[in-house]
Amino acid sequence: MIFIVVKFTVKPEWSDRWIDLTRGFTEATRQEPGNLWFDWSRSVEDPNQFVLVEAFQDDAAEAHVNSDHFSQAMQDMPQALVETPEIISERIDAEGWGRMGELTVG
Repeated sequence: MIFIVVKFTVKPEWSDRWIDLTRGFTEATRQEPGNLWFDWSRSVEDPNQFVLVEAFQDDAAEAHVNSDHFSQAMQDMPQALVETPEIISERIDAEGWGRMGELTVG
């Protein structure tokens, strides 16, 4: 799979509206064939920072970046950002989440 983590630093005046701004992009991406997950989190240390954790089957990422909703998001997001997002994008040998070995519950 292709595993991607992106950090977005948002202008303070956009922080409470960021999820609304990205809602259409998020919903459309989650419906794409080959999307495994597309999940947003907000930093507990910086309320203006959002982290996107996403994963795609190997053959699905190209269609994602060529989609209309991706292009629209690339036009919509800059107005709300302080700087260019930071990204880690790696092809990894996994098919999904596994259980943590160091901490077992139950």
